[in-house]
Amino acid sequence: MTELLNPSLLPQQATLFTVWLLGASLGLTACTATCLPFMGTWVLGRGGSQLQALRDTALFVSGRILAYCLLGAVAAGAGSWLALAMRGGTGNLVIGFASIAAGVWLLRSAKAHVPCGVARAAGGTPPLLLGFSLSLTPCAPLASLLAVCAAAGSIKLGMANGVVFGLGAALTPLLILLPLISLLGKSLRDNREWLTRWIRWGAAAVLILLGLRRIFLVI
Repeated sequence: MTELLNPSLLPQQATLFTVWLLGASLGLTACTATCLPFMGTWVLGRGGSQLQALRDTALFVSGRILAYCLLGAVAAGAGSWLALAMRGGTGNLVIGFASIAAGVWLLRSAKAHVPCGVARAAGGTPPLLLGFSLSLTPCAPLASLLAVCAAAGSIKLGMANGVVFGLGAALTPLLILLPLISLLGKSLRDNREWLTRWIRWGAAAVLILLGLRRIFLVI
């Protein structure tokens, strides 16, 4: 598996299955440590049902797959330029703004009284954005993916590699951890209505601080 993390080896050896294994190596390891503080805080703060937690998890995973698909296409068309841009801190900026946006949504939803259907639709945006933005975190597997796509020389093949990589990265312990965090939040709120708003405000503050930290890494 360590050979898969060497970008210089992948362009000559890569198959779709190899790219999938590379994505799985990310999803089962670094993805959890990087994404759990953001998505765990979101799920706890939102305070939805188990079904809502599963929906948010699915949106998060979809955002990641979409991001890798677009990254693969751009890398195939732009060559090594994208890898250089990612190392320049662009990913941290996008993550920072997405996290702040999620925190602001929690703050606004704690104050505003909007129809349930509208709140549910709007609330799907933050996990999708978090999934998309967190896919831009610079790491060895992502660098390897970009190298494969740049060597492919075909935008369609780059997109295919990106989607396969994303499907591998979707195999993450977050699929289990996020519903468990939602269940923990529900048990904390049971018979403690006053605690709901405090948890939501606290989660919003954490997301905003996490976002600011990412932005300050670049500035």
